[in-house]
Amino acid sequence: MQRSVKLFIKYVSLNMLGMLGISFYILADTFFIAQALGPNGIASLNLSIPVFGIMHGFGLMLGLGGATRYKILLSQDKQKQAKKVYSQTLMFALTLGLVFLLVGQLGADGIARFSGADAETFGSTHVYLTTILSFAPFFILNNSLLSFVRNDGDPTLTMFGMVIGSVLNVVLDYIFIFPLQMGMFGAALATSLSPIISLSVLSIHFFRPLNKLSFAFQKVEMLLIQDVMYLGSSAFVNEISGSVVMFTFNTIIFSLEGNEGLAAYGIIANISFVVLSLFAGVAQGTQPLLSESYGLKDLKQIKQVLALSLGTAFVLSGLIYAGTHLFSDQLIQAFNSEQNDHIADMATTGLLIYFAGFFFAGLNIVSTSYFGATDQPKRSLFFSMLRGGIIIVPLVLVLSQFYGMVGVWLSFVLAEMLVLGLIAWKMNPGKRVKRKKRVG
Repeated sequence: MQRSVKLFIKYVSLNMLGMLGISFYILADTFFIAQALGPNGIASLNLSIPVFGIMHGFGLMLGLGGATRYKILLSQDKQKQAKKVYSQTLMFALTLGLVFLLVGQLGADGIARFSGADAETFGSTHVYLTTILSFAPFFILNNSLLSFVRNDGDPTLTMFGMVIGSVLNVVLDYIFIFPLQMGMFGAALATSLSPIISLSVLSIHFFRPLNKLSFAFQKVEMLLIQDVMYLGSSAFVNEISGSVVMFTFNTIIFSLEGNEGLAAYGIIANISFVVLSLFAGVAQGTQPLLSESYGLKDLKQIKQVLALSLGTAFVLSGLIYAGTHLFSDQLIQAFNSEQNDHIADMATTGLLIYFAGFFFAGLNIVSTSYFGATDQPKRSLFFSMLRGGIIIVPLVLVLSQFYGMVGVWLSFVLAEMLVLGLIAWKMNPGKRVKRKKRVG
């Protein structure tokens, strides 16, 4: 078996396992909240996810952007510049985390109201937002460091960091919500401790012989930070657009079906989070391999890794849709704690329509990651924006008027299908490698 194939299997399998761990604790969080707090608890969690997504997006942007530039520079034997990128990225990540912390302390009330919380959901939404944002520095630093450790040749430790943090979060989730009866605060606190646990695991990397990461305090250079943010902008846009789409869906669904509709969408949104994490695992796992190949101008390896990642995403899509179709009743019953028939009916229809979109979304996620990993931030950003609000928001506004909830679910499928057609038109690895590379 060729070296690139072996590395692909190693990086992708480990990263998918780590991402599954993260999605597992999100599902456990949703399940425990559903059992303890019912539909209003699920609705409150759903209203909080967009803000969490924005914070998460900044961490991914800095991590993936900084680590991509770091890996390209390392492959070109520019270790001094690579170490500088690492230090600058972490310093800015900490600063940004402190800003989010202040926003959470001073503006949680306004954010909860703007998100759409009503009298029944405001209290728990406010509690969840305040707690999560108070731990923002840890969330953003963890997302950043995960990418750097992975690109520094330690995907196994990255996987353990994600999985151990996730498993302990599930344990704490149960303890805080049920035996200690801490309600929504307990759920948020358990989630907030997860990045701290993950950071503790990742710190092992600095004592290993393969470590090339070296942090040094220095004056922040905004041109370098801009390059990092630009290179990782697609990851940020993916998270932001996800939050924008969720906010738009929440608003439309609430106008159509009220809190029951939000509860049904909460079930679909949280299950889809698991699915998206698998595709993100493929994309993030292949990023170090693509960035190294690009730095070395190895066109053959770029094409091989790209073909493997797209094929993996497509096979996953088929398995996921088949599993969803076969076990939709069991999945919905797990989160429909009050066994509300109307919620179950909406969620069943939603799963079968919405999840068909993952045949296209999986390929889109891998493709936009490819553009970023090979120093094509413009294309990566453009297609991420198309996947986000530019196409799907107008579609959901129009289709929901004609087809109600079915139109809401269908908008996701059509948006991803249109984006995939445009990506296929612009995908050309051979032409990209022949161009003169830009070094930031």
